[in-house]
Amino acid sequence: MAPSGRAAGIGGVWRFLGFSGPPDEATPRAAGASPVGASVDPGRAVLGSGLALRGEITGEGDFNIYGRFEGEIDVSGRVVVAESAQVDANINAASIVIAGKVRGNLSATTHLDIHPTGVLTGTLKAGSFSAAEGSSVKGEIWLERAESARVSDPGLDDGEHRL
Repeated sequence: MAPSGRAAGIGGVWRFLGFSGPPDEATPRAAGASPVGASVDPGRAVLGSGLALRGEITGEGDFNIYGRFEGEIDVSGRVVVAESAQVDANINAASIVIAGKVRGNLSATTHLDIHPTGVLTGTLKAGSFSAAEGSSVKGEIWLERAESARVSDPGLDDGEHRL
C-alpha cells in the first residue's frame, strides 16, 4: 500500500536528503543512485538556496547551508553557512564557517571563522576564533585551548578565556 498524505511528503523529504525511508530506517543512499553526471560526496549534506528546513541534523560529515534552517545541528565535520543562508539553530561541529546570518549557541571543537558578510548573534564556544573586518558578532565568546595545551592561570578557570 502506497503512503498517502503527510507520510508520503515526509518520505519524499527523506529521499531528497539521501535517505531511503523515514528517520527510524534512515540509511544513506548509495553513491551510484544519484543522477548521471552528478557529483556526490557521501560525507557532505547540502541545503540548497531555495529550500527551508526545520528540524535536527546529526551525524558524521559536513553540512553546507545555502537556504534557511531552524533547529539543531550536531555533526562531526564542518558546518558552512553561505552568504545567502539564514540559520536559527544551536550548532555543534568540529569547525564552523559563517558567511550568512546565524542566531544560536555555537560550539566548534577546533575553529570558528566569520567572513565579512557573516553575522552571528548568540554564544560561541571554540578552540580558536576569527572574524573578518565587516563581520558582526553580538553575544558571548568563549575560547578554550585544546586539553593538551592547557596551562593553569589563577585568574582563569581551566584554560578558558572570555572576551
